[in-house]
Amino acid sequence: MGRAAAACNTIAKSLYEWLALAMTLLSRLNAKFGRYGVANVTMILIAGQVLLYVVSQLNVDPNQNAIDILDRVRMYPDRVLAGEWWRLITFLFDPPGMNVIFAFFFWYLLYMMGTTLEVNWGAFRYNVFLLVGYLASIAFAFGVYFALGPALPAMPASSGFLYGTVFLAFARLYPDFTMLIFFILPVKIRWLALFQWIGYGWMFLFGGWMMKAMVLASVANYLLFFGRDIWLDMKHGHRRMLRQAQSLRTPQRIIHTCRVCGLTSDDAPQMQFRYCSKCEGDACYCAQHLRDHQHVTADVAAIGENENVS
Repeated sequence: MGRAAAACNTIAKSLYEWLALAMTLLSRLNAKFGRYGVANVTMILIAGQVLLYVVSQLNVDPNQNAIDILDRVRMYPDRVLAGEWWRLITFLFDPPGMNVIFAFFFWYLLYMMGTTLEVNWGAFRYNVFLLVGYLASIAFAFGVYFALGPALPAMPASSGFLYGTVFLAFARLYPDFTMLIFFILPVKIRWLALFQWIGYGWMFLFGGWMMKAMVLASVANYLLFFGRDIWLDMKHGHRRMLRQAQSLRTPQRIIHTCRVCGLTSDDAPQMQFRYCSKCEGDACYCAQHLRDHQHVTADVAAIGENENVS
C-alpha cells in the first residue's frame, strides 16, 4: 500500500511539473505571438451553428429525399479517411440537437462564457484552449477508430464536449456566479459544473467507445489550464486536513489568568492558580492574590460578562 501511494505521488508530481512547464511555455508564446490571436472566435462558432441549424430546419422534403445536412458535416473517422476531409472542420459547427428555445439558451451561455474567458485570458490563450480541445477530440476519435476498426459503431465525434469545457473553465474561474436557469431559477454555477462532471463520469463508465474518447478529449485542455491549480488545491487541502486532525488529537491547553494582576499560567508555569469559591463566575487568582482580593459579586460578574460580549 505504501509503495502504491508513493508511486501515485511520484506520477502526480511529474504531471504537475509537466503542466507547470507547459503553462510557462504558453506564457512565452503569448508574450511573443499574442497579437496574432483570433478575436471573437466564439461568435464565429455560434454563427456557423446557427446557419446549419436554420438550414437543417428548412431542409424538409415531404418525399423524404432531402439531404441530411448535419450528417454531411459530422466527423466520422472512416469517412474522413475516405476523402471527406472537410468533416475535420465542419463538425465544430454541428448545432445542438434540440428545439429552438433550448438551442438559443445554449448559444447564449456559450457566447457569455466564451467571451468572458477571452477577456480574462486574452484572445491567444483562449484560442489555444479551444485548439487543444479540438486537436484532442480528433486524436482520441481516430485513436479509438484505429484501435477498434470495424467493431466501432458508426458514431460521430461530437463537438459538444469541447464546448462543455468552456462551461467548466468558466465555472472554475467564477464558481460563485449565479446563473438563472431559463432566466428564472438562480443556481450557483459550481453546482452545475459538479453535475456535468458527474455526467462525464457516467458517460465514461457506461457510454460507447467514441463517447469515452470524447470525455477524455474534453478533459485534456481543462487539465492543461487548470491541472496545476487543482494539484495545489489538493495539496493545501491535504495539509489543512492534517492540521485539523492534529488539533483534534492534541488536547487544548487551559490558560489561567489572575483576575487581579493579569498573570497567566504561560507567564509563570510553576505558579499555582485557583478559583475562589466565594466569587461569582469563573474568577481565577494566582497564589499571591488567592487570599488577598475583593470578592466578585453577582452584579460585578454580570457587568464583566456584558463588557466581554460588547
